[in-house]
Amino acid sequence: MSDRLDWNDLRERRMAEPGAAETYEATRIAFELGQEVRHLREGHGWSQSQLARAAGMTQSAVARFEAGGTVPTLPVLERLARALDRRLDVRFASNADAA
Repeated sequence: MSDRLDWNDLRERRMAEPGAAETYEATRIAFELGQEVRHLREGHGWSQSQLARAAGMTQSAVARFEAGGTVPTLPVLERLARALDRRLDVRFASNADAA
């Protein structure tokens, strides 16, 4: 019999570790925000460099954000929203809305 874990076993063990669920959720949110900004940027027909200039950021910061590699601060989200001619709307939704 082998002590090797398959992916599901490993994931289950890791998710049971303290703080893992919160880290996973923060990563999910960062990824979804990045995807939304990319979608809006592409809808404007802009490159990452053009969005970066409009938001007062660097192109590499926009690239990291769109890839979900950073958890943004509210001021960064505000700058991106203004640059994309949007209003930032932060809200709490019921868990039923997340399904």
